[in-house]
Amino acid sequence: MDLHQILFESLKTGFVDRGVHSQYEYLPQLLLNDKIQGRKVLSSLLKELKELKDSDEFWFSVAFVTTSGVAVIKNSLLELERKKIKGKILVSQYLNFTQPEALRQLMQFKNIELRIVTQGNFHSKGYLFKKGSIYNLIVGSSNLTANALCSNKEWNLKISATPISQIIHDTIQEFTRDFNDATIVDLNFLKLYEPIYIKGKERQKHFEDANVDSIQIVPNSMQKEALGNLKRLRAAGKKKAILISATGTGKTFLSAFDVQEVNPKKFLFIVHRENIAKAAMRTFKKVFGTTKKMGMFTGNNKDEADYLFATVQTISKQSYLDNFEPNHFDYIVIDETHRAGANTYQRILTHFTPDFLLGMTATPERGDNFDIFKSFDYNIAYEIRLNRALDEDMLSPFHYYGVTDISVNGNVLEENADFRLLTSNERINHIIEKSKIYGCDSGIIRGLVFCSRVDECRELAEAFNKRGLKSIALTGDDSEEKRNEAISRLESNDPLQKIDYIFTRDIFNEGIDIPSINQVIMLRPTQSAIIFVQQLGRGLRKAEDKEYLTVIDFIGNYSNSFLIPIALYGDSSYNKDTLRKLMSGGSNMIPGASTINFEEITKKRIFEAIDSANMQMKKDLESDFIVLKNKLGHYPMMMDFIEHGSRDPFLYVKYAKSFFNFVLLVEKNFDHNLTEKEIKLLEFFANDVNNAKRIEEVIILDLIIHNGSTSITEIQKTISNLYDYKPTQETIESAIRNINFDFITENKDKKLQPVSKIYDIKNVLLNDTKISSTTEFKKSLNNHVFNTFLKDNIEFAKYNYNQHFSRKNFFDGFILYQKYSRKDVFRILNWETNPVGLNVGGYMISNDNKDCALFVNYHKSDDIAGSTKYLDKFLNKFEFQWMSKNQRYLHSNDVVLIRENKIRLPLFIKKSNDEGTDFYYMGDVQPIDSSFKNDTLKDDKGNNVNVVTLIFKMNVPVEDNLYNYLTESNL
Repeated sequence: MDLHQILFESLKTGFVDRGVHSQYEYLPQLLLNDKIQGRKVLSSLLKELKELKDSDEFWFSVAFVTTSGVAVIKNSLLELERKKIKGKILVSQYLNFTQPEALRQLMQFKNIELRIVTQGNFHSKGYLFKKGSIYNLIVGSSNLTANALCSNKEWNLKISATPISQIIHDTIQEFTRDFNDATIVDLNFLKLYEPIYIKGKERQKHFEDANVDSIQIVPNSMQKEALGNLKRLRAAGKKKAILISATGTGKTFLSAFDVQEVNPKKFLFIVHRENIAKAAMRTFKKVFGTTKKMGMFTGNNKDEADYLFATVQTISKQSYLDNFEPNHFDYIVIDETHRAGANTYQRILTHFTPDFLLGMTATPERGDNFDIFKSFDYNIAYEIRLNRALDEDMLSPFHYYGVTDISVNGNVLEENADFRLLTSNERINHIIEKSKIYGCDSGIIRGLVFCSRVDECRELAEAFNKRGLKSIALTGDDSEEKRNEAISRLESNDPLQKIDYIFTRDIFNEGIDIPSINQVIMLRPTQSAIIFVQQLGRGLRKAEDKEYLTVIDFIGNYSNSFLIPIALYGDSSYNKDTLRKLMSGGSNMIPGASTINFEEITKKRIFEAIDSANMQMKKDLESDFIVLKNKLGHYPMMMDFIEHGSRDPFLYVKYAKSFFNFVLLVEKNFDHNLTEKEIKLLEFFANDVNNAKRIEEVIILDLIIHNGSTSITEIQKTISNLYDYKPTQETIESAIRNINFDFITENKDKKLQPVSKIYDIKNVLLNDTKISSTTEFKKSLNNHVFNTFLKDNIEFAKYNYNQHFSRKNFFDGFILYQKYSRKDVFRILNWETNPVGLNVGGYMISNDNKDCALFVNYHKSDDIAGSTKYLDKFLNKFEFQWMSKNQRYLHSNDVVLIRENKIRLPLFIKKSNDEGTDFYYMGDVQPIDSSFKNDTLKDDKGNNVNVVTLIFKMNVPVEDNLYNYLTESNL
């Protein structure tokens, strides 16, 4: 089918009848920002830019452009500049909204012609891409700003057309006319425009300042929820609570609002640094005004006041504690409560007995496993993490750039790189170059640089100074006065006083408030997701005239770089498939106007780190187990990990064969009376029945446990009500075989045998249509410990399945783009026996010729036999080229069966063996009859081996993120 015919078909689908099949990539599309669906207009724009080739071009015609708009496409523009692909960008001076700094940044690209319309109400929003013999046009409501491309309610239409089409002719003609009439943007224009822009901003600020007195300080949405929870806790007689809230979300204001609600006579606020105590007192004064007498209790000041703001170092001294009766303060707040395990805090907590004690922290998790929550009676008032705070617009948006740290003299920087490599001129120049390329929102950098070592910190600060970037190094050895002076200079607007960067090693991870920071540079290996978020949080506070934060993360060959997506996306599951999806989704998976951008080599390293990481190391599993145990006040179950957003509990199953086994391993006083057989049952249920791949087994078990028995009709009705489909009797019988472990096999006496036979297991009975438990299984269910762990496992399976299930993506047992092992696939296809262990290879046809599951390893290892290096690949998102097993011809039985198209053909693909044994379900496929042909492969000896090559049509076009992830060999 030629291009014109393809476009005709897409026009039919798009404008006449959506039931007409046509190629997805040429369909007219409505482009939206939709946080629920994880869609951003930006993704479509980046895709168009990425697909441009050598002779292609692009044209933007937008009324407004901001530095945030440039930031979200900067990586793509850099790549286009490298490829020497030309573009034209036309903007407008309308309302003087376009930012001079954005124009200045665009001027740096040698491949872009930049012009501006200075007269009239120019308000266009269009993006045109010439891609070979096709033009793609995006036109609608989105300007070149981060909000318009990422978070605002926007409508844009994308269409594809030929160069001789009327729409492309008119678009190019209109653009050319406007562009030729517009003013060239150069330094002379900026010199004239910048004062006009600044004057307009000053008028706007004057208007805002004139109305500032009418603005009342009130709680935001998060604070209202937390205040309500605190009120309910006190009403229930609780005297302590802990608040977990991301940096910058207004914890201090929240505490002030709650103190205002309680109205204590005597109040104490405890912090670990004097400058934080002063900032807290200023916040309280904004809420209380002059209604309360407030003062400081620090090394330098011992005020007498009803409301005291104290440093822990001072008030924890016994001589000062003795001055206060235990019940002197009615209400006490302890900031940065994760430090409460220290002796100084413990002395305070032991001494005072207030009516109410509130702890506040962004990161309660501690490496030493100290039980922070015990000090607050396990009462969690509220919890808000980074991603929700971004979603609620409480924080400044950020644009993260994961860039490749430089190889010095051929040596790639490792975790423990030689100091000479860290401070080499080559690396310093690389850091400065990237800091200038990615810049900041205003062009006036106020940067914070996190280093891996103290000596690196000092050396780099000195090197930056020599290169004209005013910098100060701060370490743990520096005094409070020196730190305060450095912060003051970083925030200063006086050119003689202002510095550009503070270099530090870890001392600014927490408890420091520098809202004006607009660039954070990370020069250290990521060893902790918690510390990463703490350091990122230093720049996320909102500030006047601050549009966004630039984050530049220099990533070397670090084994723990998989922690970066965990930190950025706020996902603590440590589930590899989840991390891969987040990385593939890019900026779509982060809330609001923030974006995440990786250089290709950096992206490759992170994917490699995800593949090679051991997410089931006992020390890590045990650490998260203890953290959650401390949070709850008792050992957690699988669903507790889900409810608290912690590590994927199935990792504990993978490590110990069942969650019960892991609890038994780490809980020394765990008492149970399970038999060896019951322990084995929990293992088989966890791995082979309740693994969330099929719901029928889970529903059957659930009904039996709660009702004693069930029936085929009741199972069908329950699943129909919950999932809107009716399972067949064949599927239910298959599920019963699996519950009885007839399908699962193990090696015994050198042959595969059903587990039911090896361990003499039968759990349920099917009599006509009634299903009931056997006497032995009923006895196990009456055992409280067995029952508790099995129910928990069932609830986890239901939750996990429901997270991925949607009726539109469910196809006869399989959920689109979910992962399945070969064993899962044959079980769901209702095979009576498990063929895994036999030579399944790339496909196997069922004995009744009803189905043939296709398994493809997309990027095959170099060490496999040449005769099995099948050339399986996507031709596009609609067609998949596939090869039969070797020694096959057009007349071979399996080939004939496939060609007749009377057999079900579900396609399963994994990227490579590095992903493990599971495959993504890509939907069912249909063979294209005309594509079948005899073909050959070369074996290891160079001889031809016969195969059949054909093309499958995808019943569902492959979604973008997974398609890109699977097909790109460099990731």
